[in-house]
Amino acid sequence: MEQTRLDMHMHTEYSRDSRVLLADFAELARKAQLGAVCITDHDTIEGGLRLREMNTGLQVIVGEEITTAEGEVVGLYLERRISPGHSAEKTVAMIHEQGGLAYVPHPFSRNRRRHLRRSVLERLIPAIDIVEVFNAREVVSSSNVRALEFARAHDLPGGVGSDAHRRIEIGRAYVDVPPFTTPQELLIALREGKVTGTLTGVGIHVRTWIDMGRKLIRTRVARLRGSAP
Repeated sequence: MEQTRLDMHMHTEYSRDSRVLLADFAELARKAQLGAVCITDHDTIEGGLRLREMNTGLQVIVGEEITTAEGEVVGLYLERRISPGHSAEKTVAMIHEQGGLAYVPHPFSRNRRRHLRRSVLERLIPAIDIVEVFNAREVVSSSNVRALEFARAHDLPGGVGSDAHRRIEIGRAYVDVPPFTTPQELLIALREGKVTGTLTGVGIHVRTWIDMGRKLIRTRVARLRGSAP
């Protein structure tokens, strides 16, 4: 049966901590043999919208990794940006209002502060569409194991993402699924998916923190120059 190789968690230059230029994204994805990508930049859908408009040959799902008051939630199949800072419940409701899917990333992460806590997850179970069961940026594999166990315990489809912020990360994690077009078809396809993934290691987080610092410095310098007489 024909399969589509899908990475469900990816960042572009439109994320404050990513170095993946949109101009390079399609070529990098094709080299990784990806057929479909979810662009999930932090608190913006601009990167996904722009990539979808480009003639890349990729199936592009516009998403957003939204910073809620209680941790991060990904919305997939969005057409309008969802502002950060709302409760997790309200954020999920706003995703569904657009006909999108609510996707919980790295729910049991040991190396991130902004993941949803177990108590929040339990409250959200009736409204969650997908749980990320493999994230390549986890520093220990047990975090992904716990996520897989949670998804299975609650009969939720499992998502897979490289969480790529740098060129070298693209292709580190993906799920091979039957072809799909609509959000509901994706949910069905994920239940038949085959997961492939390799953890990127601690070093990639150090480089990301350095990148964020450099971006912040460049932004402040540009503002100072712009305000100079």
